[in-house]
Amino acid sequence: MVRLRGGVTAAVLVLFAVSGCKEQATGVAGPEDTAVGGAALTAVDSLTVKGRAPRTGFDRERFGTAWADTDSNRCDTRDDILKRDLKDVKFSDGTCKVSSGTLDPDPYTGKEVTFARGRSQVDIDHLVALSDAWQKGAQKWDASKRIALANDPLNLLAVDAGRNRSKGDGDTATWLPPNKRYRCTYVAAQVAVKKKYGLWVTGAEKAAMKRVLSGCPGQKLPAGGSPTRAPERFHAG
Repeated sequence: MVRLRGGVTAAVLVLFAVSGCKEQATGVAGPEDTAVGGAALTAVDSLTVKGRAPRTGFDRERFGTAWADTDSNRCDTRDDILKRDLKDVKFSDGTCKVSSGTLDPDPYTGKEVTFARGRSQVDIDHLVALSDAWQKGAQKWDASKRIALANDPLNLLAVDAGRNRSKGDGDTATWLPPNKRYRCTYVAAQVAVKKKYGLWVTGAEKAAMKRVLSGCPGQKLPAGGSPTRAPERFHAG
């Protein structure tokens, strides 16, 4: 479960218990905004199924400079997500640069994790990993769309660093959070991102998505986030 913490897009947090899964609604820029989406399980069938393309040519720079301020609020994307997802946030520079806070609980483990800039145990995870996106359609995009995906709050979540790094570029078929109570929310977010950006899924991935979401058929599809194209001033390698 993720709790909404003080952030620039704060809204009322609503919790619903659905077949053992926690369903949440947060701000319009968050990864779990359910204001528009329908059932996540139904949305899985709208995704194109294809084989995974080669990873050839993938580079993080193809998705622009890390944590670009694509929403022009003068804070980089990483700090925006830290402000949104952490509790007890403290700043080293005004109300932008997060110096410390607490992830309570971490959605992937269910445990409390401390964030301290420079020695952090917290990462910002791309729910749909950029390498996975590259192999499922993003290599054909222009830079503007790739930059948008890399900085879209719908696709970003503050999580335990160790679990994030163990995930790598895994999709639903190869990696799920150890915290089983969060899996419905996690998979619904991946479905939402892939639907929003037109990314495809493999047959095994689709089957895994349906298997998880069948256990929580009322799980809503997240919506919101940022536009699917970054402002023209941003460029990628």
